[in-house]
Amino acid sequence: MASAPHVDPPRRLVRALGADSPWLASLPRLLAGSLARWELTAERVVAPGGRGSLVVLVRRADGTPAALKLRADGAAAEAAALARWDGHGAVRLLDAAPRDGALLLERLHAEVSLRSLPEAKANLEAASALRRLWVPPAPTGAEHPFTTVAEHTARAVDRIREHVPGEAGALVDEALEARSALLDDAPEELLLHGDFRQGAVLSADPGRAHWLVVGPDPLVGERAYDLARLVRDRLHDLGATSGASSLTRRRVRKLADSLEVDRERLRAWSLYRAVESASRHFAAGARADGEMLVEFAGWL
Repeated sequence: MASAPHVDPPRRLVRALGADSPWLASLPRLLAGSLARWELTAERVVAPGGRGSLVVLVRRADGTPAALKLRADGAAAEAAALARWDGHGAVRLLDAAPRDGALLLERLHAEVSLRSLPEAKANLEAASALRRLWVPPAPTGAEHPFTTVAEHTARAVDRIREHVPGEAGALVDEALEARSALLDDAPEELLLHGDFRQGAVLSADPGRAHWLVVGPDPLVGERAYDLARLVRDRLHDLGATSGASSLTRRRVRKLADSLEVDRERLRAWSLYRAVESASRHFAAGARADGEMLVEFAGWL
């Protein structure tokens, strides 16, 4: 095996996992093993990157470009989702070693996401990209390996109650009541991206769809849950405008109608997901971001 190369993880990743993270300490070994396994030559680390993974631009033995992604956790689920999509609307999975958290992916243009477009155009392209991902999680009659929205959100209930400040108690109650009602009346079970936003849609080379989705944390559930994260995209820009509340409700209507999703279900999931995300920010000490998300939830 090749000697462990020097790795400078992006600051965003270090902040998210903590400088003393055992996984960060293991990165040189994991990277060296993946480079050797697939006969890759490393070019550079993608920055700012994600909060739970390292992406390295590489060349394969035949000289073709690719991207090596090392995930702290969740590699098996991402690999399964990408294999299910098989390049239709999403980055193509070339190979995987889930036990090492390693995914070998086709290379996209990491520096060009939908966030480079004006908001209206970005949302149109986002809706088109997302529509292609909503497929049954497995062939008819087969089992799927994915966590459901019900299971995923159940893990957050205690954290929401513990970490969202008491003055937002009415919003917390509404969010959790909405979650229960939505799950009791779930209309469909489709494969979802799980963390869909404009920044997760990257430009591709000619010969592929112009925009392809990356970075899924896949779940199985209804479309409105997936679309709800997109509702609050560019949140700080939204908060800086006058009439943010009415603009938010208009965004819900436009996105729901463009993808034939029930408006009320999208509004309710958007409320829940904002409060849940706020709880994570409060728990991590990012109070300003948590308060911004609570304010957004109030606009809904």
